[in-house]
Amino acid sequence: MFPRPIIIAGPTASGKTDLALALAGKIDGEIISVDSRQIYKGLNIGTACPKGIWQDNNFYVQGIRYYLADFLPIDKKFDVSLFIKEANKITKQSKKPLIFAGGTGLYFEGFFCGMDSLPPADETLRKRLLLKTKAELYEELKRLDPKSAQTIPPGNIHRVLRALEITLLTGKTASSLRTQTGPKEIPTDKALFFYINWDKELLNKRIIKRTNLILDPMIEEAKNALENFGPEACGLNTLGYTQAIEVLQNKISRAEALEKIIILTRQYAKRQRTWFKRYKNIISLDIKEEKDFDIPALCQKMIDATKVI
Repeated sequence: MFPRPIIIAGPTASGKTDLALALAGKIDGEIISVDSRQIYKGLNIGTACPKGIWQDNNFYVQGIRYYLADFLPIDKKFDVSLFIKEANKITKQSKKPLIFAGGTGLYFEGFFCGMDSLPPADETLRKRLLLKTKAELYEELKRLDPKSAQTIPPGNIHRVLRALEITLLTGKTASSLRTQTGPKEIPTDKALFFYINWDKELLNKRIIKRTNLILDPMIEEAKNALENFGPEACGLNTLGYTQAIEVLQNKISRAEALEKIIILTRQYAKRQRTWFKRYKNIISLDIKEEKDFDIPALCQKMIDATKVI
């Protein structure tokens, strides 16, 4: 019934995980998390990683096998090439229908459409670059590769480092080596691509509500992670945790952190919408009112689509 994987994509706070779990329950499927932050152990609240249990080295959520979530120490690196490698292993081994669910567009594109040929990470160069401050690194990127600097947030230190690394290793800008427009579609023989398309204002309300709920436990997660790994751990240099650490270091107040996280999350959701709407063959699950996010009805819509596309 499901010879191809199903993709459930969407911006942050759009309900991807809940929908994927419900669909997996209906079709006896398994889920591959396509999220660059849910990979980390101990950062479950701030990344909205679903609660699950580990059993025989496998992670289960509501009895459903859930891959590539809650498995990596927060001081370890993980990138699109590793995602592709792990996802290839899973697709070869799994005997059940697979649902790719998440919001990291580069991971989807890398796995289903292929990646540009770029040099691997260079630890010696990274160590030299990390002697500089975040602000200095971003200024260097603006000087060497202005196009990349326009698309990378100054606070996303890992993307800033990677763009600088590519430019310095190859002598060409990262923006010129990467595909400029990206594929216009994910081939339907490889997957069916569903996109949760929330009304912008409704999504903003969900972002505000979720941020208010998670901020205090996320600060506690950040405190524990700082004690065990230190502030430079990869997993902590991401939206939400950066601000939580600033609260712990008395650099900003809780109220300031809340406001910052809401603004940055809205901006992130906007970038996600822009990314996914490039694809011409997405099947849009339009949510114009709260009642439209009817999970059983949306599951049935996806199941019906597999029969005709």
